[in-house]
Amino acid sequence: MHALFASIPQAGHTAPLLPIARELTARGHRVRWCGGRQFADRIRSTGAEFTPMSETIDHNGRSVDEVFPERQALRGLAKLRNDLCSVFIEPIPVQLADLRRLHAEQPADLIVNDMGFGGALSFAALDGPPSISVGIGPMTLASPHTAPFGLGLQPGSGAVSRLRNRALQTLLDRVVLREVHDRLAEVQRSLGLPPTGGGLSGLSPHLHLHNGLAEFEHPRPDLPSQVHFVGALVDPVASKEVPSWWADVENTDRPIVHVTQGTVADTELGDLVLPTLAALADLDVLVVASVGRQTPDTVPANARVAPFLPYDRLLPRLSVMVTNGGFGGVQQALSHGVPLVVAGTTEDKPEVAARVARAGVGVNLRTGKPKPAAIRAAVQRLLDTSEIRSNARRMAKLFRAQDAARNSADLIERFHVESGMQHSR
Repeated sequence: MHALFASIPQAGHTAPLLPIARELTARGHRVRWCGGRQFADRIRSTGAEFTPMSETIDHNGRSVDEVFPERQALRGLAKLRNDLCSVFIEPIPVQLADLRRLHAEQPADLIVNDMGFGGALSFAALDGPPSISVGIGPMTLASPHTAPFGLGLQPGSGAVSRLRNRALQTLLDRVVLREVHDRLAEVQRSLGLPPTGGGLSGLSPHLHLHNGLAEFEHPRPDLPSQVHFVGALVDPVASKEVPSWWADVENTDRPIVHVTQGTVADTELGDLVLPTLAALADLDVLVVASVGRQTPDTVPANARVAPFLPYDRLLPRLSVMVTNGGFGGVQQALSHGVPLVVAGTTEDKPEVAARVARAGVGVNLRTGKPKPAAIRAAVQRLLDTSEIRSNARRMAKLFRAQDAARNSADLIERFHVESGMQHSR
């Protein structure tokens, strides 16, 4: 089988595809990958052949704020509308051209893409091979059984909740996000495509592999048959470097609390990292912080900081994780049974926080800039409450029962065989 992978040039959209590519190449399949240049080495490490995407849509290691500076002045729904258009919709014609060029050079049997790479669905709907989408965040598909994606609301139950969910979805589609849907329709028309019925979900009509577990997602009795929850898509490469203070982590008998703002929102440490350091400064815990490209001016005596941390070695030691709600980090924490304090209001983070709360595996602070007192109370609650820790350990057991890379490769191989049989008929 010859698979063409494609991902938008962000870590959260690239990393979940790495274990799938690694498993497919280990089984003898050929994988070519159209991605961002900053991920070339990681992609090649899976055995895949790396092909850079067009320069005009490659972020080249820059943050989203650096690539789209206008978003820094936006908040709330205005920021969401801007991101949907600039990050996901506008690149579609160039993505499509990249895939067409690569497919013309060496035809692929199928495309495996993160659900934000809209050019793959467009290619499949025109004259290209089928697209297999990979879910890299909470499920975005609209359903009367859940509140519309982006609001961070609990789904509710019963007829009244379903009526509320339908009404909110209509309001979102026809008013709040109308210009986004209109722009998507314009792009589709320019490519010779009719407007899609699936809206902005990014779900393939052929096969969708979703990162995570159904038990963590809001209940969806109407989930389409092509959707499969495969487990935690985490690349199993062991870290080689640790900070100079790593012995403090290995030798402490105090609870270890980790705080992170992820890879997208790590430019303003005052949102979460600094308040957490202040909140826990006098607690008998060891605080370990990922600070990305920034460095705090002062660090409390019970805290240690580094740009990035080796999660494969850190997560098994954690008692609590304080996070802005990045989906990948939350999945990794839960796969190790780590309860969570979530404080995030941008991108998909309100939805991640809502799922953490519903699953009973952590605390949702419902803000992106929590006060130190709120953080301290939430961390203390997780350290003291056995029920939440038990729920997180139960979730970890479910994660351990799934081999996400193997599950994904099995489903892709089955789809390839079945689609070949249909074609031959």
